[in-house]
Amino acid sequence: MDDVRYEAPESPDAASSLLAGASGGGKVFAGGTDVMVQIHAELIDPGVIVDIKKIPGTQGISKSDGAYTFGAATASMVLIGDEGFSSTWPGVIDGVALIGSIQVKGRASVGGNLCNASPAADSTPAMIAAGAICNIVGPNGERTAPVEDIVTGPGKTSLADGEFIMSFTMPKRPAHSGDAYLRLTPRTEMDIAVVGAGVNITLDDDGTCTAARVSLGAVAPTPLLVAEAAEALIGTKVDDAALTKMGEACSAACNPISDKRGTKEYRIKTAAVIARRAAEIALERAREN
Repeated sequence: MDDVRYEAPESPDAASSLLAGASGGGKVFAGGTDVMVQIHAELIDPGVIVDIKKIPGTQGISKSDGAYTFGAATASMVLIGDEGFSSTWPGVIDGVALIGSIQVKGRASVGGNLCNASPAADSTPAMIAAGAICNIVGPNGERTAPVEDIVTGPGKTSLADGEFIMSFTMPKRPAHSGDAYLRLTPRTEMDIAVVGAGVNITLDDDGTCTAARVSLGAVAPTPLLVAEAAEALIGTKVDDAALTKMGEACSAACNPISDKRGTKEYRIKTAAVIARRAAEIALERAREN
């Protein structure tokens, strides 16, 4: 492996130029908890590592007109420690809190967790369920994309050469809304999901579901947004029948592999169970708001 050049630009244009012009390709460095492991294991050999943390807007949390925006390089522990964000998006925090140990979360970011493009990433289904939007910069300027459009396969994203995610914008939170993320792992912690599920629900004053989003992880080559599962909840009181129908839609959407953590059949069956449990938590949180 050749020596890797390190750069820490202070503007989006400079970062984009470095990434686009790197011989052998460039890699964004946010927390580095995946990238550095991959470099040391000689799984990747980038021409340059581009540290984006000096670029304004890539770190920190802000709120405008009820909607939160946070930098893609914001450390997970910063999100977890922000009382306003955590209370507004507890389901996102459910997922973020599972990104490794406390030490890892001191560096690891949601942007890195997404762009590492693991099908089993924990924060990604939670962000998809939340309806989060990526704010992307690149050689052709700025654009936005929903989180569910980023991962195209294991280790692959839809980002073009020179593009990177600057920040995420969360939608304004309606009243009577709640979200949750759950996963199943062979161990109680510090493990990779066999199945993960994020659910986001909004109720009206009578307790009827008016909006929902359901996302699954670790059951397909990419994290899934399962529209049929959401449709099973909308217009109902999120009762047993609705939850059962939602679970069936989740299982039907799965296209998993069999590996040492679980068989294909086990993942398909368990997806319905984990999604239902996440929906029940989201429902309880929505009733409390």
